[in-house]
Amino acid sequence: MASLITLVDDDQNILTSVKMALESEGFDVRTFTDGASALEGINNNPGDLAVLDIKMPRMDGMELLRRLREKHSLPVIFLTSKDDEIDEMLGLKMGADDYIKKPFSQRLLIERIKTILRRMEAIKKVESADEDETGVIVRGRLKLDPVRHVCDWDGGDVKLTVTEFLILQALVQHPGHVKSRDQLMDVAYSDDIYVDDRTIDSHIKRLRKKFRKVDNKFDGIETLYGVGYRYSES
Repeated sequence: MASLITLVDDDQNILTSVKMALESEGFDVRTFTDGASALEGINNNPGDLAVLDIKMPRMDGMELLRRLREKHSLPVIFLTSKDDEIDEMLGLKMGADDYIKKPFSQRLLIERIKTILRRMEAIKKVESADEDETGVIVRGRLKLDPVRHVCDWDGGDVKLTVTEFLILQALVQHPGHVKSRDQLMDVAYSDDIYVDDRTIDSHIKRLRKKFRKVDNKFDGIETLYGVGYRYSES
């Protein structure tokens, strides 16, 4: 079954051209020209990935992302204006998986979409062929199920984006071992995507915030300043 991509932009020319390019790659595509109608459409059927412009009428991309993250963990790529560095960082802090600056190459956008969808598929795969092994990772009160993309903390559901799930999974595979920012970048992003230290820091802050909504005393992700991060079961 083809992946369903949601495009949201108030520029009809962008919607038309990108829709045609994605459909030529075998994707199913639906388009919206404002955030409010997109929110309704995604709530009815989340699809597999959303590409959101930031500046839109009726509801901008930031507000749309905020509302989506209340219910959905589908991957989101932001389209940002040339000089919107603040918007880029804010978007990542709010739970976006990636961003692309306008004007952009359609080929670049398609490759970013394919990369994120491949990462999502990797999460769902169970490496062991043993029928008795589910692939579920249990670390104290934490339970990660890569097949179903489910994160559970002490019985409470923690909704994570694809990028957040990959970073957390890398940390919990070896509790107590430090992962540098570079190592976490390698886990969460492909080689053709440049991100800096602040991007990983933003994802970690977002992870902590989500866990603290379930448990306000959560302290499982430790920062080792100048070194990186580690997961602690204590």
